[in-house]
Amino acid sequence: MRVVSLLPAATDWLVAFGAADLVVGRSHACDAAEVAHVPVLTQPTVPTDGDSAAIDGAVRGTLGQGLSLYDLDLDVLRDLAPDLVVTQAQCAVCAVDLSTLERALADWTGAQPALFSMEPMTYKQVLDAALRLGRAVGRLPDAMRIVAEGETKLRALQERLGLGRTDDESRYPTVACIEWIEPLMTAGHWTPDLVRLAGGRAVCAEAGAPSRYVDWHTIVEADPDVLAVMACGLSVEVAQRDLHYLTDRPEWASLRAVRDGRLFVFDGDAYVNRPGPSLVRSVELLAAALHGDRAGIEAKPWEMTRIGEQAASAAP
Repeated sequence: MRVVSLLPAATDWLVAFGAADLVVGRSHACDAAEVAHVPVLTQPTVPTDGDSAAIDGAVRGTLGQGLSLYDLDLDVLRDLAPDLVVTQAQCAVCAVDLSTLERALADWTGAQPALFSMEPMTYKQVLDAALRLGRAVGRLPDAMRIVAEGETKLRALQERLGLGRTDDESRYPTVACIEWIEPLMTAGHWTPDLVRLAGGRAVCAEAGAPSRYVDWHTIVEADPDVLAVMACGLSVEVAQRDLHYLTDRPEWASLRAVRDGRLFVFDGDAYVNRPGPSLVRSVELLAAALHGDRAGIEAKPWEMTRIGEQAASAAP
């Protein structure tokens, strides 16, 4: 089977299943080393080197003109003659979406490749989609093994933290997960599930619902125990560059999370925002942020960093 993956999470799953040898083409954002040698079929049409506000403005402007955020090289796609093309149907911003791909293939001559769309809204649906992908490429036993290994790691983590299914979750620390910094957006979809698995309660967002723009005063009123910045597509270093959009706000220093030094910045690109096998690590990182040494997890600086007192001192 010949597979083109236009979704980094799908590529990560394929690599985890031992199916990297099936991948003959990828998106520019598929960064797994195992597929670095295969042709790249997409490129962004908007600048991605600006800050949060600039990127948002460029994205809105492009979509407002009815244009795509990505160029797809159809000539290379045809030459690769894939049996399966994997994409997503959730977000025109994150990757080439299903409807764009369907339009692009409308005049395809000869046998068209099958299309596989990943569109999970919850953590369970992420795992279900991974199993469907494993079945589609003939690696279902490997997919089942990888999913089971992840579940085993999460059960071990929850045992260390003393978490159980009958817990009173109202005692869990509250967490505001920031998916975009300017304008402000909180993380929905599977992220509240990850927070719960890590022994926390997500606020200003709902599991299984899309991420949403929120007013700053929504965060102030929620006054979470923990602020977790996990900006979509941004590394820890780049996200820290844009924190001034938060720290410059007059209410910043009064937030409980800031007073307690519990502001954490995650690599949103590699972890929380990507519905791939790295979500297990995302839960571990969240647990380390929420429960410290009790979680038994060592976070590398490029995975997650605690800003602590630096954030409070940055406030006016």
